Amino acid sequence: MNSILENTIAFVKKTLASAEAGHDWFHIERVYKNAQHINETEKGDELIVALAALLHDIADPKFNQGDEEIGPKMAGDFLTEQALDPEQIHHVQEIIRNLSYKASLGTVTFHSKELDIVQDADRLDAIGAIGIARAFTYGGYKNRVLYDPEIAPNLHMSKEEYKNATTPTINHFYEKLLKLKDLMKTSTGKEIATQRHDFMLVYLDHFYKEWEGKI
Repeated sequence: MNSILENTIAFVKKTLASAEAGHDWFHIERVYKNAQHINETEKGDELIVALAALLHDIADPKFNQGDEEIGPKMAGDFLTEQALDPEQIHHVQEIIRNLSYKASLGTVTFHSKELDIVQDADRLDAIGAIGIARAFTYGGYKNRVLYDPEIAPNLHMSKEEYKNATTPTINHFYEKLLKLKDLMKTSTGKEIATQRHDFMLVYLDHFYKEWEGKI
């Protein structure tokens, strides 16, 4: 197990060496640590949780022309080289396919304890102080405006609308980030998410006051 994890970490670091800063190795490392922490309580399959956390963004569709199969394929090819059991490989691939918030806007037919654990771990990195930083990092990467009072958030996006959205970064808080607290599946994820959610609310309050020149 240790050698597989060491090889996986090396593979991910190399593959994501030039990744956008919000989806780089450090994001993976945080999700990996979050998943391990959650798994202390949830008691999922340790190897599946670890590998899915490490490989979940090996080829994010956002940076690969929307291709939702390139990530699972890359992960599957790598794990096959590591001589992992086919059923374990399939489980990791299904977690990658169904992990994202975007995936949850469509039809989800795969469920497992390990998916819940890694999904919560990934969503925790999308909220709170780091989540705010990542949102604006990606917004800058896509050259999106910070905020436009004339553009209202779309609170009921379809999967396709979400994939093609180009709205201001502040809208993203309402379109996704502030929804994540109530979508957590594990007790640990829910507890941590509540704290990070509250921090985002404080941040938004300051943002609007500063925008209006009130503080």
